[in-house]
Formats: sequence, C-alpha cells, structure tokens
Amino acid sequence: MLLSVVTPGPAETVTARGFTHHLPVYQVDRTTWRVLAGIDLETPVGRYPVIIDATAGGKRIETITTIEVRDKKFPTRTLKVDEAFVNPPAAEMKRIADEAARLSAIWSVDTPRALWDGPWVRPVADPANSAFGSRSVFNGQPRAPHGGADFLSPAGTPVAAPAGGTVVVAAPLYYTGNTVVIDHGLGVYSMFAHFAAMSVREGDVVTAGQVVGHVGATGRVTGPHLHWAVRVAGARVDPLSLLEVLKN
Repeated sequence: MLLSVVTPGPAETVTARGFTHHLPVYQVDRTTWRVLAGIDLETPVGRYPVIIDATAGGKRIETITTIEVRDKKFPTRTLKVDEAFVNPPAAEMKRIADEAARLSAIWSVDTPRALWDGPWVRPVADPANSAFGSRSVFNGQPRAPHGGADFLSPAGTPVAAPAGGTVVVAAPLYYTGNTVVIDHGLGVYSMFAHFAAMSVREGDVVTAGQVVGHVGATGRVTGPHLHWAVRVAGARVDPLSLLEVLKN
C-alpha cells in the first residue's frame, strides 16, 4: 500500500517504520512524500503501527497510523508429478544453497534513493493468472507459497522493465532458469524468471519499457511463461498491486 505524507512546511527528512523494519520513503514535492508499505504474504493477521518521523525547520514531527491486516485464503493445488521435479538431485544442493544465499543478500541491500521516475508499466501485455500466494502440494509435499505473478505469454515474447533501475542479477539459476533481477532503489526489487534469453547484463542501467529478456521455459517449469516477483523492503508482494499503487 502507498501512504501519502504531507508536512506543514518543507521537510529535511522523512522516515517511516512498520512491520519491524524501515519502509521505503521518497519525495514528491516540497511538502509531499510517499511511503511504500510492503506487506508480506505471510504476515500474521493483526493491527500494525506505522511510525512516520519528519524533521522540518530543525523540529521533529512524529505521527502514527495503524494498518489492519486481515485474513486471506489463497488457493491450493494438489499435483502428482515426476519425483525428480519435486526433489532436486543431491549433486545440485550446494548450487541451490549458494544461489539462495546470493538472492537473500541482494534483498537486504537498501539503495538509498528511488531509481525509477514516473508510473510503473506492465512487463508484458498478456494477462496474469493470479497465482500470487497460491500453495502447491506436489506428491503430498507442501511447497512454499508462490511469491510472484505468472503471465501466460508465448515463448519469445519480449519482457519490459516495469521501471528504472540497475540490473544486479543476469544469470542462469537452478530453479528460476535465466533470471534477471532489477534493483529499483529504496529496497524495491523485481525478479524475472525462466527467460529463453536475457537482453541485459549485470550492472546495466535500465529504464521503464526497456526489453530485459524474452519469455521461455528455463529452470524448473513445465512450459513457457513469465514469472515476475517483487520485493519491497524484503516483503514478498503481488506485482499487480505494485502496478496499481504506482500507476501515477
């Protein structure tokens, strides 16, 4: 969700904290700021304070607002698949652990400014299948909830960066295949998975609408599609909700 903060006069700093961590804050004009509150899909039901601090004219101003998180039932699918699809071979376990550690370290980096300017855009025109948060049970084994949105795009479809940022990962990973991760600044990240081909390299600076890869079926998938996941200060959020709150 996006919170608007209006200060009585020009503020030197505005910070926000909620859900046990700092929340991304960026300035719109001299007296208006935005707080991007990412609420992880497994956040327990309850009421959570968001504390906003501003410094204006050498004076500190604090306000607290409360966000209520309500229960949501995500769909569950039960599938019988080849055992090799459920449990990776032992020879791949170190690679999997190393890749998970690399991504975890990336999510913890908080670039101190927004690297995007303007509204966010859809990476592909095709509809999403609303898989965010869904649970899968493969051969009786529950898996982690689905932390992104899937788009049923044909193989070869060009995929656009939803907003500006810096490419921090452009590499083949075990589970997600050819993977591109974009740091949008302020702890906001996009991850695109299963590309047939990547159009960017690590360190590239991209703009909204720039092609970063093409839809494929690399990694642990059963067919071509685009998987787009977003992290906001570490929280796994539905990319479609981000498009909605950052459409202006």
